[in-house]
Amino acid sequence: MTPQKTAAAAAPAPSTNRKTWIKKTPVDIVLEQIGKQEKTVAGMRTELAREERELAKLLQAKKVLEAQ
Repeated sequence: MTPQKTAAAAAPAPSTNRKTWIKKTPVDIVLEQIGKQEKTVAGMRTELAREERELAKLLQAKKVLEAQ
């Protein structure tokens, strides 16, 4: 690397857009984890509902095939 590139790489980039760091209390951390878990569970429920509909369709097709 050239001396110009090494000097530019060593200098930290000024970051004026960063938000200030706010220390979270243990209560805030737990509430945040609860919110994340609720979102995860909601996504899993929608996925489960979709899979159950697919299973119902396949079971109906199975009944038709077995009736023949």
